[in-house]
Amino acid sequence: MINWPDGKKFAFTIFDDTDNSTVENTKPVYDFLAECGFRTTKSCWVREPRPDETGKCAGKTTNDALYLKWLLSLQSQGFEIGLHNVSWASSARDETIEGFRKFEELFGHPCKTFANHTSIRESIYWGNYRMTGVRRLAYNVLTRLRNTNKFNGHIESADGFWGDVCMDKVTYVRNFTFKNINTLKVCPFMPYHDPVRPFVNYWFASTDGHNCPSFMESVLEKNQDFLEEEGGACIMYTHFASNFFSGGKLNPQFKMLMKRLSKKDGWFPPAGVLLDYIAKKRGHHVISKTERSRIEWHWLKEKVKVGHT
Repeated sequence: MINWPDGKKFAFTIFDDTDNSTVENTKPVYDFLAECGFRTTKSCWVREPRPDETGKCAGKTTNDALYLKWLLSLQSQGFEIGLHNVSWASSARDETIEGFRKFEELFGHPCKTFANHTSIRESIYWGNYRMTGVRRLAYNVLTRLRNTNKFNGHIESADGFWGDVCMDKVTYVRNFTFKNINTLKVCPFMPYHDPVRPFVNYWFASTDGHNCPSFMESVLEKNQDFLEEEGGACIMYTHFASNFFSGGKLNPQFKMLMKRLSKKDGWFPPAGVLLDYIAKKRGHHVISKTERSRIEWHWLKEKVKVGHT
């Protein structure tokens, strides 16, 4: 068990994928989180796709002046800004390099935390490349080959290759997502380096809260109590643009559950701060073959049950 800062009993944070995000549909969520004392991680996009480019879940980018102003305001309040690739459409290597340069220019520091965006071809070690050995074969069967050799961010001969940039600029990359609210219990060796995937410095896992219903299921009262009792740490994966704020108001159950959580004796820092703290306490971990096998099987079994990524 890790001793959390100031004698806190557990740790909780959120990494918010920026899919469909606008000031109108997401700012009220962050206003509420700030009022409750949470300081979490908001990802963003820094490249506006060209008209002929396609992608999924388009949202605002930092090209939108109002959206950028809001992101900078979040940062000034203590929230962390990360990346969800550099755009919601696929980017060539030079566009990714420019995206990371632009991120540093806008936010004053390199991108510490990163998550791959759905269907982006330059996503790094994604699709079947998340698996090794027989588990890769199982994954390909489960996904009916839809994601087989589809992603190329780590392949040096590919036009989307940016592995060297990732190694130079990004500290933590998200990978596996689980149902257990105690992310650290499921993945006790995070953040970890995987020598099989050398372009990523450190990987981290997360707890599934990809939309409002799944988020609320993960933070139910009983789960909050378990997290506190176990002295664990949760990094929630979500999309705050997915109907957390709808019809001019925040989801009332979300408000109730998060207010309850905020009143517990927990530590609520951004994801990067939490991962830095764990790494400092436990040292920099290199995942073993046995650990890799265990966590890949665990994720595959959950994927069969619920289908989350």
